[in-house]
Order: sequence, then structure tokens, then C-alpha cells
Amino acid sequence: MKLRYTADINSYKRMTNAELKQAFVVDDLFAPGETVLTYTDVDRAIVGSAVPQDKPLGLPQSKELGSDYFCERREVGIVNIGGAGTIEVDGTSYKMQYKDSLYIARESKDISFSSVNPSEPAQYYIVSYPAHRTTQTTHVSKADAHHIELGSAIESNDRVINQSIRPGIVDSCQLVMGFTELEPGSVWNTKPPHTHRRRSEIYMYFEYNDDNRVFHFMGEPSETRSLVLAAGTAVISPAWSIHSGAGTTNYTFIWAMGGENQTFDDMDHIPISDIS
Repeated sequence: MKLRYTADINSYKRMTNAELKQAFVVDDLFAPGETVLTYTDVDRAIVGSAVPQDKPLGLPQSKELGSDYFCERREVGIVNIGGAGTIEVDGTSYKMQYKDSLYIARESKDISFSSVNPSEPAQYYIVSYPAHRTTQTTHVSKADAHHIELGSAIESNDRVINQSIRPGIVDSCQLVMGFTELEPGSVWNTKPPHTHRRRSEIYMYFEYNDDNRVFHFMGEPSETRSLVLAAGTAVISPAWSIHSGAGTTNYTFIWAMGGENQTFDDMDHIPISDIS
């Protein structure tokens, strides 16, 4: 378990690009044959990945959790962005196709990640938050997610929001998770930018090649900074920061939120004319 200490609402304004990345960006995900986890001080969230090849992988216990096993007091959300695979939770197997999601409930003990074809492994993206109650582990295919079409090609933000872990589909404690797919020709992932001080958020950008980048914008509306991100990179957004981004091409990003409110539309929009 790696540790990540983020910057506060004042200090980020004086940081270099390298310092901002060190504080907010997780760029060591999806290591073949490994489970990679980073513990952040933002709402005690954990972000990571598992890429099983010829043998299954698990969620290791760590002293940072202060528990006997990973999910003793935690819930986990997973989206597969690789080849077909299977996740086994306490003896029950869940087949994971591309962009399928799995919610793993608190008190789940034995968790195992595997791939159908080691040469085309599953790539499990993982986000975990503390959980105060025990619910039920639930598989959600992409088809079974709640789909919302937003934006327009004229404003370069024509997109589909796929809500997979949310009230009405999954009974989670605080975790809300899904992914947004931008149509060709669209580059803005949310427009206008927004904040929600009642919950933090983690983005993970993918589905674009090495010749392209996403410019992720963070900070207070009057003091924004940009982080230039390659595919397969996650960025931590504290509750005080805006989260918005524009790419050099269209892309997909996974969003995961934890906090006091699970209502997806609970956000404070910021007029673009107020951004500086």
C-alpha cells in the first residue's frame, strides 16, 4: 500500500507541475501480474488496480487499514477495462466483461481476481471507501447501468454517463461509481465545471492513445491549475476543488465519489465566465 498526502486549499496555488502531480495524480496503475493500491488522505479513499495473468490476485491486508482483512470496514467498486475475467467473492464468482462493474460489500473476506486469457488480461480498476454498514455484493453489466445522454456536439461535450454503482441499482454505503464516454469530436468531460463539497471524487482517464492527453483542471474557480494526463492515470479531487477536463481527442473516464450525499445531481455548477 502506497500513501498519498494531498495539498490543501492554500498550498496548491504555490506548487510546481511536478509537485501537483505528486500530490494528486496516481500514474502507476495497471502493472501486469500485480495488485497496486494507493491510500490517500482525501476521505481515506484507496485507488488501485489488479491485472491478473497466469495466477489470481487478491486485495492484500495492510497496516494502514487497521483491520484483519481489506473489506472488514470497507466497500469496493471495480470496473474492468481489459479482457474478460472473473472476480470471486467469498465463494461466488462474477464474470467480468469489458466495462462491467462489481460492488463488493463490507465484510467480504476472500476476494480473488483472475483473467480468462492471460495474454489478454482483465484490467480491474479499483476504488474503495470506508463503509459503516454491511450491504450486498452486486454485479452490474454495462447494459444494466443507468445511462444518461448529456451535452452536444456543438459544445464539444456530447457524452453518455453510465451510472453503475448508484442508489436504485446498488445499495452501497457512500460509494457512487460509473463511467462517462465522450463521442468522437467531443473533448469536455463536464461542462460547466462543478464542485460538490459534500463528497470527494476520483477520476481515471482511458481509451485514448499515447499521442494524446487530457488536461484535467483543478483548484478553486479563481485559482485553477491543469494536470496533463496520459491514459490509465487517476487524479484525486478534494471536495474544495473543481473537476473538469478537456482532451486532445475523445476519451472515457471512470468517476468514483464518496461522502455525505449519494445523489448524482448534487453538485454546484460554476459558470465558465467565473473560471480563471
